[in-house]
Amino acid sequence: MTETQSILLPTIAILGAGSMGRAILSGLLKPGVEVQGGIRVTNRTSEKAHDFAEAPGITAFATEEEAEANQLAVAGAEIVLVAVKPGMVTDLLREIASSVTPGAVVVSVAAGVTIATFESILPKSVSVVRSMPNTPAIVGRAVTGISGGPRSTADDLALVRTLFETVGEVVEVPESQLDALGTISGSGPAYVFYLIEQLTATAVDKGFTPEQAKTLVHGTFLGASELLVASGEDPAELRRRVTSPNGTTERAIGVLETAHLKALFDRATDAALARARELAEP
Repeated sequence: MTETQSILLPTIAILGAGSMGRAILSGLLKPGVEVQGGIRVTNRTSEKAHDFAEAPGITAFATEEEAEANQLAVAGAEIVLVAVKPGMVTDLLREIASSVTPGAVVVSVAAGVTIATFESILPKSVSVVRSMPNTPAIVGRAVTGISGGPRSTADDLALVRTLFETVGEVVEVPESQLDALGTISGSGPAYVFYLIEQLTATAVDKGFTPEQAKTLVHGTFLGASELLVASGEDPAELRRRVTSPNGTTERAIGVLETAHLKALFDRATDAALARARELAEP
């Protein structure tokens, strides 16, 4: 979403305003985004629900105060975002099944819960789209994978794409690829943070203060990422430009190559994918 772009969305219900639900909500509250009919948000506690009391266009419900909070939120909503923990999804779907508006698009943000599970509980009059955003949604830099179900139309997917473009970029894939996408972009921020963590520790071991190490490493990762985006070049080409023949960087890259990082990432993402499939089992 660009600064000059105007987005119009229908009434939205967000069931479960945890970190990801709140991140998506922040995108919907950006200038240039209009949600006709407003946004309904549910949370377990009244304390968390009250966090949204001052935001314009939001109606917040606390399930501890209103037993039918989720049903009230979805009634009349054209987009229903299910953002509760995976283990809570089936109970929630049974709770709202009779209240979801015919023709609504139900969007899952719950990792490992299949479209088939959603469709087995919800009425046939609603469509289901499964999504997998990542945590940079908090700062509007998400990469979100979306997959449509058998009941989803091209218009449904376009609507969900528009929703997630308020917090970053969107990639549409078949559901069979969504778990694999999660091992790349979903888990990916953790891989990057881990690399930053380890390089920062190396900088400290070389005599820099923790504050200096933070500046060196954080600034380098940020600058390299922005250069990659701004240049439009392949990362391999940018790496070659930094790596002078017979220089210090070439020597360091040579050591890194002995670690066979590609094979290591293959094994790491395979392990994540295996775990995702375990979690999807009934």
